This record gives sequence, structure tokens and C-alpha cells, in this order.
Amino acid sequence: MGDKSSTHTGAAGRDPSAGRPASVRNVVLVGHSGSGKTTLVEALALTAGAINRAGRVEDGQTVSDYDEIEHRRGRSVQLSLVPVEWDGIKINLLDTPGYADFVGELRAGLRAADAALFVVSAAQDAGSIAGATRAVWEECAAVGMPRAIVVTHLDTARTGYDELTGVCGRVFGDDPDAVLPLYLPVYGPQGPDGHAPATGLTGLLTQRLHDYSSGRCEEVPLGDALRVAEEARNRLIEGIIAESEDETLMDRYLGGDEIDIKILIGDLEKAVARGVFHPVLAAAPAADGTGQGLGTVELLELITRGFPTPPEREAPAVTTPDGAARPAVGCDPGGPLVAEVIKTASDPYVGRLSLVRVFSGTLRPDEVVHVSGHGMTERGHADHDVDERIGALSVPFGKQQRTLGQCVAGDIACVARLTRAETGDTLSAKDEPLLMEPWVMPDPLLPLAIEAHSKADEDKLSQGLARLVAEDPTMRLEQNPDTGQLVLWCLGEAHLDVALDRLRGRYGVQVDAVPYRVSLRETFGARSAGRGRHVKQSGGHGQFAICEIDVEPLPPGTGIEFVDRVVGGSVPRQFIPSVEKGVRAQAARGVAAGHPLVDIRVTLRDGKSHSVDSSDAAFQTAGALALREAALDAPIHLLEPVAELKVLVPDDFVGQVISDISGRRGRVVGTEQTSPGRTLVRAEVPEIEIGRYAVDLRSVSHGTGRFSRSYARHEPMPPQVADRVREQAGNGL
Repeated sequence: MGDKSSTHTGAAGRDPSAGRPASVRNVVLVGHSGSGKTTLVEALALTAGAINRAGRVEDGQTVSDYDEIEHRRGRSVQLSLVPVEWDGIKINLLDTPGYADFVGELRAGLRAADAALFVVSAAQDAGSIAGATRAVWEECAAVGMPRAIVVTHLDTARTGYDELTGVCGRVFGDDPDAVLPLYLPVYGPQGPDGHAPATGLTGLLTQRLHDYSSGRCEEVPLGDALRVAEEARNRLIEGIIAESEDETLMDRYLGGDEIDIKILIGDLEKAVARGVFHPVLAAAPAADGTGQGLGTVELLELITRGFPTPPEREAPAVTTPDGAARPAVGCDPGGPLVAEVIKTASDPYVGRLSLVRVFSGTLRPDEVVHVSGHGMTERGHADHDVDERIGALSVPFGKQQRTLGQCVAGDIACVARLTRAETGDTLSAKDEPLLMEPWVMPDPLLPLAIEAHSKADEDKLSQGLARLVAEDPTMRLEQNPDTGQLVLWCLGEAHLDVALDRLRGRYGVQVDAVPYRVSLRETFGARSAGRGRHVKQSGGHGQFAICEIDVEPLPPGTGIEFVDRVVGGSVPRQFIPSVEKGVRAQAARGVAAGHPLVDIRVTLRDGKSHSVDSSDAAFQTAGALALREAALDAPIHLLEPVAELKVLVPDDFVGQVISDISGRRGRVVGTEQTSPGRTLVRAEVPEIEIGRYAVDLRSVSHGTGRFSRSYARHEPMPPQVADRVREQAGNGL
């Protein structure tokens, strides 16, 4: 930043963070899919000397995208850590997937980071900055996380740099004067493809040219032809002064005083670190893959000089495992150990690897730590508190694992052989166990019913799925008690595809997808009566039981009521519970389409018995037969589950969302403005109509919508829909 030299110390040699949290910067890269995050990480690693040649995403040669699944798909699907060193500072670059299905990886990166780089592609239309990116910006703003914006794809720009920085100023943040460029790109001659490549940057504050035409950043004075635009420079200076902690600075500036450039740069760095000013920079990889990429030196300087150190950021709150409040922890290597598992992965050679951010204390190899995980029971993660001995510590760099002697507060490392730890778990001292406040994870709302492909797969399925869910808290495994289906809940189709790919490739388990079934119910549509007669004689003791019942429908949610109205002892008292047991067992199996029967009153009014041949089993059978006979003379209604749907979308998409809900037999029950420009739509929709809503809402709202669902009740299914469901059931679908 400013006129600082571009010298650096590279990535080799000692760990600059050893014992010094102030020598660490944790930075997460955020942006929509295809914005150039992975390419930018590669360019930064090259400029910092961590690699000798930058790889390309298309060739599967980048440090970040090292997984075979990423190579096949040509995009990031998981969080990756790329540590580099610049001017004695260790920079942990956290590359996150841009596709919405992998937002869980993004949130893990946000948890581990102290600042964020938002990557915006100039190859997109102005004003089309992904809604998901804007939502993440708002999340960062809510917690005061420092942010900067990086504009990429300048060589294939569809939107001019000035126009795009203006759009960023309007989209990101309430104050456009707090989102301003520090540099303006300088373009070379137009190439055969009609695009003019950017060859340098002009510093608005320093009024110097950062020339990258030779493959290295060289600072030279600006010629008259490149004299910086005064309007852009003045606006930047005013934006910096407006956020300055020196209240006299604006008066001096407006009074005509020339403010020293060093004061402006110092105030800029402080404003960025406080999260109140968000600089816009430009970046592009070197064309030959070996030189310093455009803007990479400036970005590394911004990170090391403008982004906060771990001690300058407040750590998440901690409690004891049983919920008792504890004092806030500081980023002190000598403090109590508090670390968090931000990612879990399986390595074919070393087993389970846990990527851990240390917030307090120091993590050392072969140390016994307390592993605590709470609050994820609903997603299949049982609460657990165990002591485990950690294995070797290492720093990941693509496929490589570089051995680490210790990991101090503020740094990130890989821990081997934590067999019980899952993503989101807290590591602390065994004699002082603590639990960190969990980060917010999106609910997986896209279901996939699966079955083992073969008997061999069935034997391995349980363990493979358990490992998948342990690695990814945005995935939920459910054994539906009503349908008996094994259901894997994910965030979207790409998330599902990757999960099944990992299950097959990493754990050797092949599964088949089967149609997902919702939990339907049955009920009587009118009063009816039935007689159950179970009489058999086959030598010795026979079986004799006769019962007569009346059945009537009850209000929704009542369940099953059993009433004894027998007089005169026609059914002995000891066998009345047997009749009830038989009725309830038959109701659980259903009487028409095999779905549980609910919301009825069954009245036992008469029957017959035999002093020798009547038994508990005989009257259970008679009770079931009576209920089935009653069902033959009454309309049986199918009841379908109805979900309460809450959809949050920008105002521009409210009409499309409501129309889409109506087309799903839904009822909109209300709308409310939750924030400027965003509306919450509340509706009730049959669950059978929203199996793919996680995918469909993304299409309807252009990726800007979010929703939650919860069970409301069961209600009668329209006859034409019920007939279709029965037909599909008859065909085995």
C-alpha cells in the first residue's frame, strides 16, 4: 500500500508466526463461482515466492484445487488453505468455493479468517454482482470484519473498471464513499481478440505508476500522459479523512492544507483494519504464469499492513461444555488452549485430518486435548466430550503437508489422528474443557433417498455415510421412521453429486438414488362400522375372537382414541386391551395405501368369546380385522404433510416467488419487510411439492433467495393428487 517497496522474504525457511500471533494474517476469499478466487490465490502465491509457476484451474494444476473431484468439475468444492509469506508476515489465504451449494465451506472460512477479500469479476454485467456475495458482505458487516474488494478479469472486461467500482460502492455498504479504488489500471495496446491488457496501476495517493509490463512490479513516476484524475484522487482522500480518528484532519484539508501522504496512508490502514473503509483494487495473473501478476504486490501489502492481526480481532464467546459462561479468551500463546475444527477430511495415508484455527494458547504434537461438540444432534451429530491425543501437526499446501513444531494462537494448522473430532468441535485443555460458540450453518433442505447398490455396499454404507456427515455439518443423514427410507439432506444438486462422488471414490460405496417419499397419513372420511371374526379350529386349542367396532373421524392432530363400550361381558375385560392393541397395530400399517391411520375414534361395542379358545392373540387379530372391514365401507382420505415456508428474497423477486408458491398448491399467509430491499414471504405448502425447492428457489430468485421450512400439520390431499400418488405407489415409484 502506498509507495512501499515490493521486496519480500518468500515462503521458505522458518515459520514467521512461530510464537508471534501479530505476525499472522488470516484472509478468506469470497466471490461467486468463476470470479477468479483460485486464480488470484495462485497469483499471490507466485508473487510471494511460494511457487515457481502459477497453475491454471482449467488444467487442474492450482495449489488450491488439488482434489480429483475439483479437477473433474473444473471448480472449487471445498475450503483450502494456502499459506504464503510476505515481508516477514505469514498470510493464511483461505480459498472458498463460490457455488452456493458449498456455502458451508465458505462459512468455515469466514470463521477462521480475520478479514475478507471480495472478488468481483469485470467480465460480468454491471449490477449483476451475485446476491449471495452481497449477503455474505452483510454478514461480515454485522460482525465488523474488515473487507476489501478485488476486481478480476480486466482483460475480458464487459464492464469498465470505473463503472464497476461505482457499482461496488452502491452495492457494498451504506456509504459509497467508504468503498473506493486505491489504484486505476493502465492498459496496453489492443490485442487480436479486441481486448487491451492491463499492464500497470496508477496509485491515486502516491501518484506513481506500478508497471508490470516486465513481469515484475516496478514503481516509476507518472508521466504527464498518465497524470492521475484529480476527481478520483480527491474523492479517495476525502473518504480516508472522513474515517480518520483525527477529527481536525478534515478541517485542515478543507482549509487548503496539503495533507502528508504518510498520514493519509496511516489513516487508510487504520480505517481498513477497523472495517470502516473498504478499498477496491485490481488484479490479474501474469500471462506467462511466471511473473508477478498485476496488483498482487499491492494486495499483499494491503493484507500485511491494512488487515488486522489476530490479537486485534475478538474471539468467539466460550462456555463450559455444560453451558456455564466463561471469560472471553484473548489471542495469547500462553493462555488457555481454545481451538476449533473448521474442516475435517480423510487422507488415504494418514487417516482423518482436522484443519484447526487456534484462538488461544498453543497446540503441540502428542498433546492430550479435550474434544467437545454440542448442538448438532438434529443433524446426526451426537453431543460428545472426550479426551484425545493429537498426532502430528502440519501446514497444508495443496496436496503437501509440511511438518509444524507447534501452532500458536492466531494461526491455522492440520492435526492428525483426531478420531472423534468433527467440523465445528472445540479443542481445549483436558483439565479446563471449554466450548466455543458455534457458527451459523445453513440447513440442508434438498433430500435424496438412497439405497446400497449391492450387499457388499450395504456392509460399508453406514460407516461411509457417518464419515461424510462428520466431515460436512451442512449434510444431514436421516432414517425416516415413517417411510423407512435412508435420506441424505444436502444444500443442492452439486452438493449431492460431490457427496456421492466422495462416497464412491473415497470409501468405495456405491448407492442408488430412489424417489423420495414424504410421510403420508390416512384417515376416515365418514363414520363406519366393522366386525372382526377370527375363528379357527385345527386340533387342540383353537382360536376364537369376535369384536364389533364403530369408527368415526376426529379433528386433525387428535391421533387415535380407543373407547370401551362393552356391556354384559361379551368381551371379557382381560381381552379389551388386546382388541385395542390389534386396532392400533393395524392403524400403524394403514388400511388403504399402507400409510399410518390417524385422527379416529374406535369404539368397541360388542363381541363374543370362548371360554377355552379365546386368547390375547386371537382378539388382537380380531381387532385388526374389524378395522380393515370398517375401512371398506368408508372413504379413506390421504393426509399429506404441510410445511411452513419462510422465504427471504429481494423485493424485485417477491412476485415471482409468490406465483411459484401458488403453483405448488401453496397458500401465502403474509409478507413483511425485514430490511431495506428484502421481504420475508410466509406460506404453507404441501411437502410433496417442495422436494426440490432448494434448487428451484435459486432459479426463481437468481441465487438471491433463502428459505427455511418446518412441519406445520397434516391435512387432506386433493382427490386428484391422491389418485396420482396411489397410482405411483401401485407402479412401485
